[in-house]
Amino acid sequence: MSDLNDKKSLYPPDWLEVESLDLDAQGVAHRPDGKVVFIDGALPFEWVTANTHRKKNNWEQASLTAVHRESPQRVRPGCPHFGLHSGACGGCKMQHLHVGAQVAVKQRVLEDNLWHLGKVKAETLLRPIEGPAWGYRYRARLSVRHVIKKGTVLVGFHERKSRYVADMEVCPVLPPHVSAMLVPLRALIAAMDARDTCPQIELACGDSVTALVLRHLEPLSSDDLARLRAFAAEHGVQWWLQSKGPDTVKLLDEGGAQLSYALPEFGITMPFKPTDFTQVNPHINRVLVSRALRLLEVQNNERVIDWFCGLGNFTLPLATQAREVLGIEGSETLVARSRENYESNQAQMPAGRALAATNFVARNLFEMTPEMLVADGVADKWLVDPPREGAFALAKALADLEQARIGAEGAGPLPAGAEGWTPPQRIVYVSCNPATLARDAGLLVHLAGYRCTAAGMVNMFPHTAHVESMAVFERA
Repeated sequence: MSDLNDKKSLYPPDWLEVESLDLDAQGVAHRPDGKVVFIDGALPFEWVTANTHRKKNNWEQASLTAVHRESPQRVRPGCPHFGLHSGACGGCKMQHLHVGAQVAVKQRVLEDNLWHLGKVKAETLLRPIEGPAWGYRYRARLSVRHVIKKGTVLVGFHERKSRYVADMEVCPVLPPHVSAMLVPLRALIAAMDARDTCPQIELACGDSVTALVLRHLEPLSSDDLARLRAFAAEHGVQWWLQSKGPDTVKLLDEGGAQLSYALPEFGITMPFKPTDFTQVNPHINRVLVSRALRLLEVQNNERVIDWFCGLGNFTLPLATQAREVLGIEGSETLVARSRENYESNQAQMPAGRALAATNFVARNLFEMTPEMLVADGVADKWLVDPPREGAFALAKALADLEQARIGAEGAGPLPAGAEGWTPPQRIVYVSCNPATLARDAGLLVHLAGYRCTAAGMVNMFPHTAHVESMAVFERA
């Protein structure tokens, strides 16, 4: 601490030196007594002053008031609605940081989580997967508010740390044609009879179709339906209506092109409904799928299980390489959609290039047991792509089987039929939460008999603090 104090003595006492960036894109500094200060808007290596707005015994939260020595990585934000000012949009957190530095920060977050939470260090760091920094967000949930006091309708993301909707006219992370629609959408809703009962518009862009899902709390009048049709014709969008839960989503008018995206490297086309889960960034998704399968090194005589398979984003490409594939997913709806996608792609495969035999099963993957793993049969490789909660039950079931197999102290008995069961030789784990990846990696490495041979980050969401990543595990 003396070195820090010596350095600080050269500057006014209220200046803070920012040492690093946390996962919420806050600058991290220390006061002379060692107290941590988290500073919104500050970047590493900067000397700043900040206004504290929350104090605890060991830390403070503050907002940047002035930068006295600027980081060389500080850049001009690409969006007029980004910043610390009143009413700023809260959709992005890192636009003031060079996108290359954003990638480095996220890579460090991944490495720190693996080590501090899982006591795991990857043998090789994979090169980060990067893509377009702007116009990449093909999925978004836009809030809609008729603000009577202002006499206007707002359509966009929430304000920074607020429940209010930001007054947005553009959004550079959305595709340009969607960003250009924000002001016309405001005018559309303002003209509708249902302007007070339409709280949300969900965006889903495919390769050739832009779908907008309008959440409406009351039935829409014939005049409002006519307004929606006129907007669709003018802006080239497809309206879907949602009166209650996701299962009520339906096309305003049947017919027209189908919402879908392609994985051209594998000859796969994935139709989907606008409320189905698909990756936000299609440019990165194509590279993500390619790298995952390359790392898995699937051979045409192997059986592969795709856990948390969703629509089949990885399952169908796997079926172009493996002997047999099993896709397991928690949602019955998505499993049904996976089967449809498999059948439609199988029908379109050229002669001599049929997809491998593929089954889809619906199951609660947060309640996996060793017995269930054994019942699923032996697989040479696994692809695991869980939601933010991770795949703890799956990793634990695999660890419990290994502990029982080696007769570890306190381990339970091997389940019936497990004598001939063998674990997968390789696992590729795709994660949207580095903390749960690290937790599960700890189980795989320390209890299930694996090495973490590689890990790297995937910049799926530029300018946000979201960290997508990938790790490879090999049987030791």
